[in-house]
This record gives sequence, C-alpha cells and structure tokens, in this order.
Amino acid sequence: MALAVVLPVVCMPIAAMASTTQEKLDQAKKEKQQTESALQQTKEQITGMQGEKNSLQGQLAILNNNLEEVSDHLEHLEGQIDEKKNQIDITTEALEDAERRVAEQYECMKKRIKFIYEKSNSAYLELLFTSKGFGDFLNKATYIEQISAYDRKMLEEYRQTQKEIEETKAKLEGEKQELDGLRQQTADEQSKVSGMVKTTANNIAGYADQISQAEAVADQYEAKVKEQEANIAALQKQLAEEQAMSKLAAQSSWRDISEVDFDEGDRELLANLIYCEAGGEPYAGKLAVGAVVINRVLSSVYPDSVVGVIYQRKQFSPVGSGRLALALAEGRATSACYQAADEAMSGATNVGNCVYFRTPIPGLTGISIGGHIFY
Repeated sequence: MALAVVLPVVCMPIAAMASTTQEKLDQAKKEKQQTESALQQTKEQITGMQGEKNSLQGQLAILNNNLEEVSDHLEHLEGQIDEKKNQIDITTEALEDAERRVAEQYECMKKRIKFIYEKSNSAYLELLFTSKGFGDFLNKATYIEQISAYDRKMLEEYRQTQKEIEETKAKLEGEKQELDGLRQQTADEQSKVSGMVKTTANNIAGYADQISQAEAVADQYEAKVKEQEANIAALQKQLAEEQAMSKLAAQSSWRDISEVDFDEGDRELLANLIYCEAGGEPYAGKLAVGAVVINRVLSSVYPDSVVGVIYQRKQFSPVGSGRLALALAEGRATSACYQAADEAMSGATNVGNCVYFRTPIPGLTGISIGGHIFY
C-alpha cells in the first residue's frame, strides 16, 4: 500500500505589472484557501489511514489469539506423540520378551519331540513299566499327559500374547502416524498464521509510518495557514492604510510640477521602474505608471522626491523583488519608457491625480488603461 502527500510550493507570480497591496491580499487569501484545502485532504487521509490501522490491529489481535490456540494445540499433540512413543517402546519391549519366551518354549518342545521321535514310545513305556505299583503308574501317566498339555498350552498362550502385542504395536504405530499427520498440519497452520501475523504487523508499521509522514505534512500546512493568516492580517492593515492614504492624498495639498527639483538619475530610475511595472503595456500604460509616481511626489502625504517615492517601503514590488535593481544594472528601460518618464516628469498625466494602480478586480473602479486600473 503506497501513499504520496505533496506539499505545494506557493509563490507569487513574477510579471511585468504592478502588484498592489490588494493584489497581494487577494493572492494571500487564495493561497490560504489552497493550503486549508490541502490540510483538509491530508487530515482526511490521516483519518482513513488511522481507520485502516485500527482495523489491522483488530485483525492482528485475532491472529495472535489464533496463533496461541494453534501453538497450544501443537504442544498438546507433541505431548500425545511423546506418550505414544513411550507406549510403543514399552509394547516393543513386551513383544520382544514374548517372542523370546515363545522361542524358548518352542525350543523346549522341539527337544521333547526329538526325544520322543528318537526314543519312540519306549521311553514313556519304560517309564510306565518301571512303576512300583498301579498308583505310581497312574501318577506317571498323568504326569506325561500334563507335560504335553502344558507344552501345548504355553505355546498357544505365548503365540496369542505375541499376536495381541503385535496388534497393539500396529495400532499404536497407526495412532502415532495419525498424530504425526496432525502435527504436520498444525505446524503448517502455525506457519501460515505466523506469516499472516508478520504481514499484518508490517502493514500496521507501514500505516504508522505513513500516518507519521502525513501528520508532519499536516503540521506544515497548519503552520503555513497560521503564517498566511498573519500575512493576510498584515496586508489587510496595509490596504486600509493605503486606502486612507489615498483619501488623504485627495484631500491634501499638492505642489505644482514647477516646484519639483529632480535629481540626477531620477529619469533613469523612473524609466526602469516603468519598464518593470508596464514594460509589456501600451505607451499610455507606461505614461500612466510614470504619472502615478510623479503624483505621489506632488502630494504632501508621500515623499517629495522620485527616489523617496519609488523606494518607499512596500510600495512597488520590483523594488522588493530586486527586479528594479537588475533592470538598472543592465539598462533595460526602452526608449518608450524614457519617453513616458520625460512626459510624466514634465507634468503630463493621463490618470488625473491617481496614486495607485493594479490589475482589475471585481468592484474596483477607476481609470482603465491596458491591463491596469488606476485609482
């Protein structure tokens, strides 16, 4: 089972246009929404993986119980097999003893039969005829008969015992063979359950690792959301300040262009800012950007120099991103950018007293030139 959680890299787009506080705020809100969506998806993944992990832990508990039962059964079978082995050993000894006795009895009978065969009946007749009396004769006759009967009886008994022992041994060996089969089956079952336990435990460990990784990503998302919330709050504060500044500028005093003393390098600085903010815009858009800068120079609520306005903190994004410095170093401003800078520095404006510009957004009214709204 494989899980991939990707933390998106959120960055501001680099474009040759103004990135006002409102744009930054909108972008920040969009990024926060994306981060929250990613965070929610990650949390849902964690919940799903946790459910799978819990289910596997339940299965593991059942498997462990099964393994314990199988192990107990196997141990019990081992005991039964050991007991059967002992019984077989005892029976084997008894069988060997019975076989030995049968052999001995058989040897005795062979000797007597041989004796009778060799001596014929003369020995018995001699024994009988040497009797001292009729009573002695009867006693000897009875004795001879008892010996023969005893031999037959003992031989039959030993043979019967031998047969019973052989049957018992065969039965015990059959039972042992059956137990051996059961033991093998149980051992196979034990191996199977052990494998399932190992696989399930590995799966649980895998889910635990994935959950840990997902939780780490979720922590990153949560930290990112907090950071974005703080950024949004700061941008909202900045936007409110800018709106207040825009209203204040409209209500405050303005200088005439003739009262402005431009420093050496202002023309080049303004032309390169126009290139960074409106290099891809029509000429009217370039002039409008230059006019916004000069309007701020003329307004009493902004710095009174081109350098002060352009490098005022957090006002023009090319300054903060380093694009303006690069454009100045490489002299990227075009002749149209210099022409727009010259016109703006002479007092020409096609946006009235506007001091802000941005890409259009719903609800924003102002002067629309190219891809910007000036207000």
